[in-house]
Amino acid sequence: MTELKTSTSKSWSPKQAITLALFSLLLGVCGGWLIRKSFAAAVPQTAQVVSTPEANAAPVQPVPSQPVSAGLGSVPAAPTPQELKLAADNQAAPLLAQLHGDKNNAALLTRLGNLYYDAEQYPAAIEYYERSLKSQPSDPSVRTDLGTAYWYKGDPDAAITQFDKALAIAPNKADTLFNLGVVKWQGKKDAQGAIAAWQKLLDTNPGYANKEKVLQLIAQAQSR
Repeated sequence: MTELKTSTSKSWSPKQAITLALFSLLLGVCGGWLIRKSFAAAVPQTAQVVSTPEANAAPVQPVPSQPVSAGLGSVPAAPTPQELKLAADNQAAPLLAQLHGDKNNAALLTRLGNLYYDAEQYPAAIEYYERSLKSQPSDPSVRTDLGTAYWYKGDPDAAITQFDKALAIAPNKADTLFNLGVVKWQGKKDAQGAIAAWQKLLDTNPGYANKEKVLQLIAQAQSR
């Protein structure tokens, strides 16, 4: 498992200081197509927003954090992976302190998983999600997030395994079905499997907010 450490302090340039000050605003904008849905237990973030690439885009990748105006006449660059990890480690420190006295606290472990997921530190996110699920294995949201983290880590088979386990608990869970379709299509080149997952999503969730996008994805998969 990934060994997590609280980073030591360092001297920041003004540009880096601005960038890291905006970290809490930038978290959660890395979702790509896949949806992370255990945000209810997470630190404040905008993980509910799902951004989508163009219809003929390359295989799904995390969307870089959007630049945010610092109000100082310039727009800071998006944080580097190292800066994101440093900020995540610093934000994780008080949660880890709480966890020290309650090592199996599923809610705390999920919050840590969410924090590292949003910082694009997927191995660390996977570690905490898996630890959370050892304490609370029947949580389909955390299991879906674990699958999504596996996908961004580059392991579509592990992602599908976790989505299938989540659906065994909650067969009609919309975000799980959506993500399953994306990974089957983009990760396994299984257009029919993707279409089946998306069609089930629409059949069992008639009020799904992103219905039109799902219909577009079905049409694209059919055309391939």
